[in-house]
Amino acid sequence: MSDHPVSLTDEELTYVTRPTAWTVFMRTFVPWQVWRFLRINLKMVDMILHRPERRPRS
Repeated sequence: MSDHPVSLTDEELTYVTRPTAWTVFMRTFVPWQVWRFLRINLKMVDMILHRPERRPRS
């Protein structure tokens, strides 16, 4: 990979995809964000509680 930053021209920037109205709505809809936050955190808690027991190092 190159260490040079990528620079885009104005013409190339016109082809950048934009989020749909539905995507913007879901990103800013607080009840949906709360639900996603809770769901992800509950999954993490479940994974932590059901992980295999650690064995002491020999």
